[in-house]
Amino acid sequence: MSKGNVTRQLINTLTNISSPTEMEELLRAILTDGELDDIPKRLEIIKQLLAKKPQAQIAKELKVGIATVTRGSKVLNHTRFSFSNLWPN
Repeated sequence: MSKGNVTRQLINTLTNISSPTEMEELLRAILTDGELDDIPKRLEIIKQLLAKKPQAQIAKELKVGIATVTRGSKVLNHTRFSFSNLWPN
């Protein structure tokens, strides 16, 4: 199976889950504890970048490397996805 097909299969699986409890159970089953911790941190980095918080401050507060925060900034600059829709004001 190609990488694209595997990714599409994952997306389809995740979008078919309607229960937060089921989603948590699946994520805990397929991700390591570290991976599960990293995803919310990455989302928080993007949220704080959208709020115009300085990268160094984000890195310090979230206890992540500046490169991790910079990666979040690059994602914001090079994606068509509208992250601001995730956190309405």
